[in-house]
Amino acid sequence: MSFATIILAAGQGKRMQSSLPKPLHRLGGKPLLAWVLDSSFAAGAEKQIVITPQDNTQIADLIRNYADRQEADVTTAIQHPPKGTGHAVECAAEALDGYEGVVIVAFADTPLVSADTYHRLAQSLTASDLGIACLGFHAKDPTGYGRLITDDQGGLLKITEEKDASADEKTITFVNAGIMALKAPMLFEWLSEIGFNANSGEKYLTDCIALARQKGHGVIAIEADEDEVLGINDRADLAAAEAVMQQRLRHAAMAAGATLIAPETVFLHHDAIIEQDVVIDPHVVIGPGVHIGEGSEIKSFSHLEGVRTGPCCVIGPYARLRPGTHLGEGVKIGNFVETKNITMGDLSKANHLTYLGDSTIGTGTNIGAGTITCNYDGYNKNRTTIGDQVFIGSNSALVAPVTIGDRALIGAGSTITQNVGEDDLVVARGEAKTLKGGAIKLREKYKSLKA
Repeated sequence: MSFATIILAAGQGKRMQSSLPKPLHRLGGKPLLAWVLDSSFAAGAEKQIVITPQDNTQIADLIRNYADRQEADVTTAIQHPPKGTGHAVECAAEALDGYEGVVIVAFADTPLVSADTYHRLAQSLTASDLGIACLGFHAKDPTGYGRLITDDQGGLLKITEEKDASADEKTITFVNAGIMALKAPMLFEWLSEIGFNANSGEKYLTDCIALARQKGHGVIAIEADEDEVLGINDRADLAAAEAVMQQRLRHAAMAAGATLIAPETVFLHHDAIIEQDVVIDPHVVIGPGVHIGEGSEIKSFSHLEGVRTGPCCVIGPYARLRPGTHLGEGVKIGNFVETKNITMGDLSKANHLTYLGDSTIGTGTNIGAGTITCNYDGYNKNRTTIGDQVFIGSNSALVAPVTIGDRALIGAGSTITQNVGEDDLVVARGEAKTLKGGAIKLREKYKSLKA
């Protein structure tokens, strides 16, 4: 079924202690607000209105980019000054003028709610006499939460706040998550009848419950998991939500056919693509823009970002693959190797202690330990091109721009500043000179200078 969503994102978020608006803090590498937009959209939201603070261009930019990318109906409405949840929802009245149907009120700082839960919440109001559905959860510790007081049929009688709860009500663990589904246009009619609280000066959305019941509309409560409705108020909450998100991402990767040896030690960006039969060893970070090909292995303490590998690659341990790295089939990148902006052909390898940047490397090429592509001259980045079946000896420096032809051999310790032809053998190192007994003379000289 289709519905509209109002997402409240106008809060100050002062407890985050940040110049970045709270809805833009990231979870699994994606802004909190984007998670809510995605889940709502996937559940069937035909229209989404985000309530923002005044003069917040960062949130507005995210919403505009999201709407363009998804081709979705996403608009904003400004709440200024903030006067409670009911007032925030009223700010969306113009955007929903003439709308008849279910409206879900969600929060930008509650990013873990699934599309399925939004769908269940909207679908629960299909009965004609129902006016409101509230999302709740059974809390391990209900202290501080509003208790959901229900009847035997699951109807919601009222929400009792902690300070107003009786001793018996305080034993109730079914508590309010804050997210609600309400029918429009009745929603805005109810809000127009609700006044502002005399003490706080705010209008509360939850006051609609009593008014709806008074007017003969049924009110029900829908249950969700506690982890799903975790709200983020401060950095500690953000870390707790990240733990939940990482658990979801790991489970999804394993369900799709990947093996995570120690899942709790692997950190995944939300957009990671991990194909079947990939093995990820402990203590691996998969950053944004990573696609790992089928049957590959990522060994411990490796960090990948902006990387695409072919099938059956072996990466690490202790490898650092940076954006723009594209690896063919069966490529091996070993310990303490760093890559950036490179293309590496099938069956090529760089097994030890190497930096490869701004390079194109052919198939079946071996890069020896300690090799560096010297891609930066202090002003510009330059490119190194290495052909097929090339052997680069250990501890070589390839000073870009330079091209090394197919099947060439570069001797260990060489510094290559000129192009090398196909099948050429190049040894470019300083001539060794030996002075018999020279070490003795040099030590005596240093001793006398020190004295």
